[in-house]
Amino acid sequence: MNFGELKDFIVAQFGAEVIVSETTNNLQPYLVLQTERLAEICLELHDNELTYFDFLSSVTGIDNGPEAGTMEVVYNLYAIPYDHHLMLKVIVPRNNDTETPIPAVPTVSHIWRTADWQEREIFDLVGIYFKGHPDMRRILCSADWEGHPLRKDYQLQDYYHGIKVPYDQHNEYSGFRGEPMKIISSEDPFPDKREKPE
Repeated sequence: MNFGELKDFIVAQFGAEVIVSETTNNLQPYLVLQTERLAEICLELHDNELTYFDFLSSVTGIDNGPEAGTMEVVYNLYAIPYDHHLMLKVIVPRNNDTETPIPAVPTVSHIWRTADWQEREIFDLVGIYFKGHPDMRRILCSADWEGHPLRKDYQLQDYYHGIKVPYDQHNEYSGFRGEPMKIISSEDPFPDKREKPE
């Protein structure tokens, strides 16, 4: 099935209203779906023998920033037996203040187990909640970390359990950004081409 046929399949199963918009003029076309219908559409795409999207290649959370006021979750589906690809998106309102609840999207972890950790990563780093997820908690940051580090307006906290957090000159010369290592005597201890050990 090509992109047009997959779109027609979704419309035939769920009605035209479930597709909010579509983009076909870029490298990988995609459909934007109604957020609340996402899980049932994905379940049908997974279970139906005509589509059988048995592999969830990736789930990605995107913060479009406070000015746009939206966030996105992108799903890349793949049907191994048919070699079909399909990109789906949902777009949700972004909370721009601490009084507004974080955006919520239905989980697809009951359809593809790989979504379990990917949704937790998005929750942790971008701040999108996945309704119905069996274990919706942080996966990379500590449970009591403040904020979501990949949000465009994220402000790093000054201290975490009494330890200074912000990026400073110590980090600047630790070699993590390609600068020479200043904590040892040699300016360039790791040349680009290393000699093979004997």
